[in-house]
Amino acid sequence: MSEVPVAKPPWTGVGKRLESATRKALFDYKMVEGVDRIAIALSGGKDSLSLLFLLAAISGRGFPPFKIDAIHIMGAFSCGAGVSVDYLSKICKALDVNFLTRETDQKLEDLECYSCSRERRRLLFEAAKSQGATTIAFGHHRDDSAQTVLMNLFNKGEFAGNLPKVKMHDYGVTIIRPLIYVAEADIKTFAEQQGFKRILCRCPVGQKSMRRKVEELLAEIEHLYPNVRDNIARAALLFGSDKALRK
Repeated sequence: MSEVPVAKPPWTGVGKRLESATRKALFDYKMVEGVDRIAIALSGGKDSLSLLFLLAAISGRGFPPFKIDAIHIMGAFSCGAGVSVDYLSKICKALDVNFLTRETDQKLEDLECYSCSRERRRLLFEAAKSQGATTIAFGHHRDDSAQTVLMNLFNKGEFAGNLPKVKMHDYGVTIIRPLIYVAEADIKTFAEQQGFKRILCRCPVGQKSMRRKVEELLAEIEHLYPNVRDNIARAALLFGSDKALRK
């Protein structure tokens, strides 16, 4: 028996639903067209591990095979689930996935989400390109996009969510979000069933972030409008700003 949980098909129920939604996103937005190597931002949380398992399962099955590099950004403070590097390394080895780590030097006294995110992305992009990967997959799901819509609307007066595919011209990479159609509740169920659900965000700033407050607001609205997350995220894909594509 494996020392770590490794989710592989065939699966039923929610697993099949997640794979179907991921395949649809890959196809709809041509995320892996002409791509033979993909880097995954692997925090170790339920979202990034689900993404890893799904892309590993999909590669070469209905899509051309692609090599996967999993990149884990370490540091004293993390948006991830607090899992060990050894745990992630063993999962990647079982999947025949190349595993890399990089480390941030964020300090508590100047820790804040924006600068931390920029530094982590820089390290991630540099690590991916060192392996020859210019397509980088993030585990952002439907609920993340709905939150982003409200944050952009309230803070900047812009109607924009997470774009499924964005070419980052300044960095020479392309970001893809294969879980853009996937509900967070389904990811939680999948993680529980497959045995890799872990503790949530450990970051002291993240616990009081604007994203966390917007999530609480969405939970309240959900009592009146049960489909609010899906409707907001879908509207963003149909009508949202694509300003990020023009940068």
